[in-house]
Amino acid sequence: MSFFYLAKAFDKVPHQRLLEKLEKHGIGGRLLAVIGNWLQNRSQSVCIKGIGSSWINVCSGVPQGSVLGPLLFLIYMNDLEDEISSSVLKFADDTKIFRELKGNKDCSILQSDLDKLVSWSQRWQMEFNVKKCKVMHVGGQNVRWTYNMKGSSLSVDETEKDLGIWISSDMKCSDQCLYAFNKASKVMGMIKRTIKHKEAGIMVSLFKTLVRPHVEYCVSAWSPYYKKDKELLEKVQRRFIKMIINMEGLSYEERLRHLKLWTLEERRNRQDLTEVFKISQGKSIIGLQDLFTLDNNNKGTRGHTLKLSKMRCTRDCRKHFFLIEW
Repeated sequence: MSFFYLAKAFDKVPHQRLLEKLEKHGIGGRLLAVIGNWLQNRSQSVCIKGIGSSWINVCSGVPQGSVLGPLLFLIYMNDLEDEISSSVLKFADDTKIFRELKGNKDCSILQSDLDKLVSWSQRWQMEFNVKKCKVMHVGGQNVRWTYNMKGSSLSVDETEKDLGIWISSDMKCSDQCLYAFNKASKVMGMIKRTIKHKEAGIMVSLFKTLVRPHVEYCVSAWSPYYKKDKELLEKVQRRFIKMIINMEGLSYEERLRHLKLWTLEERRNRQDLTEVFKISQGKSIIGLQDLFTLDNNNKGTRGHTLKLSKMRCTRDCRKHFFLIEW
């Protein structure tokens, strides 16, 4: 898997080339003219501590902070993977390219795709920041090929942060659990210092709003399965409810019942069960047969006809993951 980052992506989109792409997408007439007038004839100035710089004309880029700007950027980047055989994932200016490597031939194909990315960036004046581009070798039998862009070898990382989630080459979630724990702990410290009257109602609302989102952000993609990781995340909630007054002498389970809270592990399991129910009832875009096998064997005296089973596997990172597609 390779991670690519464009250099000053939103500031470098050429206006004329962008308008050409819009026209090829069927946008023309007065609408194209309005977009062109909105992009061009702009100027900017920088002000620091009341001292402003001189005004300079803006000849490229899409206005950030607007609704139309990101949309125009995505249209400009839409044909990035047209000539590439590897799988590509894009989100704004972050690009990931990956493929299964079974030998040196696949490595050569991946390198060829990297060269095509460089050719596209030069043709459309959107240069990649090669120093920030990384390679991650996933799998024990991965061919650790040395890849390069523009004559420079790409650095190899064992962990990489992607869209707020730490991904490791062994596909374990310990780094993400530690990252989530640290972020939640900082917020808890701020609450402890600033809130003087720690009544249950106020503290539970603060926990749900400010603390719990850090340990549940995209948790369906990195749900922990090691005991140490589960306990680390649970420690966040355990420490927080200890700050609530008038609950001295109660155990952790008793405090949860009193506050009408679930453990974080129970919330994760409930989320998985809810998703399985949606899939089984046809209320999801994911088909039931894509992930599970329906067990129709009801010869025994116990059970029912709605038993679900998934692909058998031996590796922990597959066995404990909700989706198994390989």
